[in-house]
Amino acid sequence: MMTIITEQTAPSTADLALELPIRAAQLLDLLRKNAGQTETDRRVVEENILALEEAGLFKIAVPKRFGGHEANISTILKVTSTLGQACGSTAWVSTLTNVCSWLVGLFPDQAQRDVFEGAPNARVCGVLAPSSSSVAVEGGLRVTGKWGFASGSSHAGWAALGVPVVDGTGAQVDQGVALIPMTDLSIEDTWYVAGMRGTGSNTLVAEDVFVPAHRIISVTQAVEGHTATEHKDETLYRSAFVPVSAIVLAAPLLGLVKGALDHVINSLGKGKGISYTFYDRATDAGSTQINVALAASLIDSAELHLFRAADDIDKAAASGEYMDFNTRARVRMDVGVVATRCREAMDLLLSVQGAGSFAEANPLQQKWRDLETGSRHAVINPAISSEAYGRALLGVKEQVTPLI
Repeated sequence: MMTIITEQTAPSTADLALELPIRAAQLLDLLRKNAGQTETDRRVVEENILALEEAGLFKIAVPKRFGGHEANISTILKVTSTLGQACGSTAWVSTLTNVCSWLVGLFPDQAQRDVFEGAPNARVCGVLAPSSSSVAVEGGLRVTGKWGFASGSSHAGWAALGVPVVDGTGAQVDQGVALIPMTDLSIEDTWYVAGMRGTGSNTLVAEDVFVPAHRIISVTQAVEGHTATEHKDETLYRSAFVPVSAIVLAAPLLGLVKGALDHVINSLGKGKGISYTFYDRATDAGSTQINVALAASLIDSAELHLFRAADDIDKAAASGEYMDFNTRARVRMDVGVVATRCREAMDLLLSVQGAGSFAEANPLQQKWRDLETGSRHAVINPAISSEAYGRALLGVKEQVTPLI
C-alpha cells in the first residue's frame, strides 16, 4: 500500500526527497503496462494521470500555502527521472507540468490563487515562445496567437504562454508569460512525431483572449532573478529561471536510458547468444561486457552532471543569492552534456542488442525514439549550450541566446 504524505504531517525537504521518488518507483509497472497505449493515443493514458495525481506527483512544485509539496528542484528531477525508466512520455508530461506549477509560483499572489486556491492538483502546461500578438487594453492585454509543442495540454486546466508585452501605441516593451485558463483556448491536433508521441504536445490557439495584468509577468525580469511573487521567503521560487526551465527537460532523458540499461541487462540474463559467432551467450563476449560497462559509465556521467547542476540551483536559492551568470551558463552546458551522454549510452545499448532492438515488440526502440526526440528540444541543444558557456568563460559580451 502506498503511503501518502499529507500536508498535516509537514514533511521536511529531506523527507520529500526520499518519499516522492519512492512513490514514483511504485508506479513503474503501471507505466510500463500503459506505455504502448500512451504512444498509440498520442497522449498519456488517463490511468497514468490519475495515478500520478493520487501519489501527489503533480503538486511537487505547488506552494505549501495551497496544499502543495514545494519540494526542491533536485526532488523534481529524481521523480521524473524515475518515471522515465518506464515511460518517457509520462515522465515528460510530469516534468513539464511540475515546472509550470513552479512558474506559477513566480506570479503575484492573486494569479497563484486563481490557479491553485482550492485546487492543489491543478495542472498547468506551458510554452514560453511568444508566438502571438498582443493589444494593450484597460487592465491587461488582449492576446491572439498559436503556441506549438504544448506538452500535456490535454490534461491541463491552465496554460503559461509567451506573449509580447506592448504599450498603448502597440510598441513591444517587454517579453512576458501570461496565465490563461484552458477554457479560453482551443487545441489543434498537430502532434504527429516519431518519438515522445504520448506527450500530446499539440498546438494551443487563442483568439482575442483578455488576460488581466496580474496574470502576466516579465520574462526578461525573471531571467535576472526579479519575480512578481510577494512571498520572497519561499526558497523554491528563488531558483534561477533559465537553469530550472532547462534542467527539468534532462531528467526524463536520464530515466529513459537507465530504463534501457536495465532492459538490456535483463535480456542478456536470459542467455541468448550472438548470431553468426561462436558465442552461445552474449554475456561471455568481451564486446558485450565492454559496451555495457561503457554505457553504464556514460549514464553515471549524465546523472552526476544532472544532480550537480540541481544541487547548485537549490543551494543558490537557499542562500538567497541569485545564481551568477557563468554558473547559469554552465548549467545550460550541463543539460547539453546530459543529453549527449544519454544518446551515446543508448547507442551502445542498441549495438549490444543488435537489430532486434528495433522490433516493434521490443520496448528498447520506443525508449530510443523518445530519447532522440526529447533530447532535441531547443533549450537542450548541446551545440548552442556549449557556445553560450564558452562565451561566458571567455568574457565575450555578445551572447547567442537571452535564455541563460
